[in-house]
Amino acid sequence: MSHEPVDSVGILVPSGMLGAGFAEATVERGLALGADVIAVDGGSTDSGPYYLGASTPKTTTAQVAHDLRILLKAAARADIPLIVGSCGTSGTDSGVDWVAGIVAGIQAEEGLALDVARIYSEQDAGTLTRHLDAGRVHPLPPLGALRAETLESCTHIVGMMGHEPIVAALEAGARVVLAGRATDTAVAAAYPLMKGMPAGPTWHASKIVECGGQCTTNPRAGGVFATIDAGGFTIEPLDPTAACTPDSVAAHMLYETADPFRMREPAGTLDVREARYSAVDDRIVRVEGSRFHTADQHTIKLEGARITGYETMSFSAIRDPHILAHIEEWAGLLRTVIEQRVKQTLQLPLGSYEFDIRLYGYNAVLEELDPAVGPPREVGVMLLVNAPDQDTATAVAKVANPLMLHLPTPDMDYLPSLAFATSPAETERGPSYEFVLNHVVDSPTPTAMFRTVVEETKRHG
Repeated sequence: MSHEPVDSVGILVPSGMLGAGFAEATVERGLALGADVIAVDGGSTDSGPYYLGASTPKTTTAQVAHDLRILLKAAARADIPLIVGSCGTSGTDSGVDWVAGIVAGIQAEEGLALDVARIYSEQDAGTLTRHLDAGRVHPLPPLGALRAETLESCTHIVGMMGHEPIVAALEAGARVVLAGRATDTAVAAAYPLMKGMPAGPTWHASKIVECGGQCTTNPRAGGVFATIDAGGFTIEPLDPTAACTPDSVAAHMLYETADPFRMREPAGTLDVREARYSAVDDRIVRVEGSRFHTADQHTIKLEGARITGYETMSFSAIRDPHILAHIEEWAGLLRTVIEQRVKQTLQLPLGSYEFDIRLYGYNAVLEELDPAVGPPREVGVMLLVNAPDQDTATAVAKVANPLMLHLPTPDMDYLPSLAFATSPAETERGPSYEFVLNHVVDSPTPTAMFRTVVEETKRHG
């Protein structure tokens, strides 16, 4: 790919996540504005550890294929690269291959011939243990020192790449880059950095566009378009009914960051303390003054998940005013009686299983952080059981079943009837996962921990 100097680079970001959907007209508008690259994130850890632990995408094939068909045709027509990061939600190797399979099918159907790069980011526990033994693995708060057993316990581990492996794939001739786990910003930053745009404005613009329309006055509007040049960048929404304002753009530095003025990337730190946000007009914002400080040591963040047990869930609803007036006492009684009945009937002491009672409509979301005041009108009671195997989890939930349907408070002289949401009441959720890694590795080179395959695609039809 050519490295001829350019004055600016236009980035088209159609949505915050591949598969979320967007209007095709917004992509056409982005092409008309002069897009040089299309970049979109394919995943996140926002939805919890299951998708990494099980290596399962959050989105359906139909969702991803809908978006990719529009983007692949647009990239081919405009002769610009398409970059997707964190494929398959968590960026595992199978997630990359899943998206690559969808791309191959669309190319065959549409008669396209775009060369595709797959960048794999899964990490081997044995290799990471050697890094650990050599002192190259460091914890991030709140975790402490890593143990080799923790690495071995993970079902999947990914390293979060920066822009460098993506640039290498583009330089190798790829027109479509399907990356494993990557920082949201690296997906957008790779092409402009390759074209010589300054690091400060590039990383700042990439942070602002990462979630699509979230930096606009209408978060549902979909895509955004950023133009990066030597002095800064401009940003505007692709939906004509939405607008970017200095406040909406600046506010996005608060999103998913511990420090609203600094954000760490594998290669260094974005610094926006001196950034200035100004309105170009009623829809477009100009940003100048962003800086990027290159780190002395390039680091790759690790994400890993492991199985914590197997879950069974049941859900009942309470409308009885007497129980609702004493809901905390009732929930405490429910917990006590469940423990007693499980010990009596299953001979299982607490500790060989766990369960959680969540009172939705009362305090299930924030619990003691935001105590309820006064009795609620109705409450949904969710029982979540975790045990070493699925049969045990379901057995505990079944022991709890009659209690979640008819348990009275001690002073009630009648048997209440509560309401299960489903029949059967117990829903087996399968293995439950937890994140166990929040560590970085000193990487010998920015690309050393990743594997790239570039495939030439023959034109079909």
